[in-house]
Amino acid sequence: MDEKEIREFLFEKDENFREAALLHKEYEKMLDGLKKKSCLSNEEELKEKELKKKKLTLKDKMHWMISEYKKSLLD
Repeated sequence: MDEKEIREFLFEKDENFREAALLHKEYEKMLDGLKKKSCLSNEEELKEKELKKKKLTLKDKMHWMISEYKKSLLD
């Protein structure tokens, strides 16, 4: 199984992975909306930084879950 196949499998079978992936996508859409603005207010800049941190945390979580699944295949 390659990483793409594992992602698809976990998205279908693992509720925690699916929830993380959907939230990651939602944060991406919110960031895209902020990027379209020519000038951000202080509040929007803070929101952008917060969204980037949350998105990165979710990406790390999904990567960890994929790694754990790969390990389980080797056991």
